[in-house]
Amino acid sequence: MSGTSPALEPPADAARPVRHPDAPAPGELLGAHYGQCFGCGGEQPHGLHLEARAGEGVSVTAEFTVRPAHQGAPGLAHGGVLATALDETLGSLNWLLRTIAVTGRLETDFVRPVPVGTVLYLEAEVTAVARRKIYSTATGRIGGPEGPVAVRADALFVEVEVDHFIDNGRPEEIRAAMADPDQVRRARAFEVNP
Repeated sequence: MSGTSPALEPPADAARPVRHPDAPAPGELLGAHYGQCFGCGGEQPHGLHLEARAGEGVSVTAEFTVRPAHQGAPGLAHGGVLATALDETLGSLNWLLRTIAVTGRLETDFVRPVPVGTVLYLEAEVTAVARRKIYSTATGRIGGPEGPVAVRADALFVEVEVDHFIDNGRPEEIRAAMADPDQVRRARAFEVNP
């Protein structure tokens, strides 16, 4: 990515990321972390419905189709929607580390317009870990893994305790997420965004 700020440069003592032994297998669909999530939740009628899959090492791939509800300029995806897709994909990486983390910083380059009707193919990987900080990068391509680059991002995620969400979220949504009988889904409800 061009012009990455110093805040997104891992320190000299940063470690290489290590995939958690219980992480989903490469190729496995990660599923929505929360039904109401605008990025990946199926309960959001105008959401991205982004689907992420575990990759090799500490990487993921994801796709979403740009729909008319996602446009900014006529016929083109809104830049904020594209940034959301990058953020959602980058946040999914934390599931491979089995870490609850929130976006601390996201820097995005918009390389080319993305038309409505386009499938945006995203690839992301964790590049380094330094204590509670997780450094990662992502690329979005038009049409597939070999398509032209449309967007890129570098990000810094910060590991948090589940109390971060319990203390700051709306009580009714927190209760609903905690009541979900699926242990994996319940743990995943508390990840990605601050």
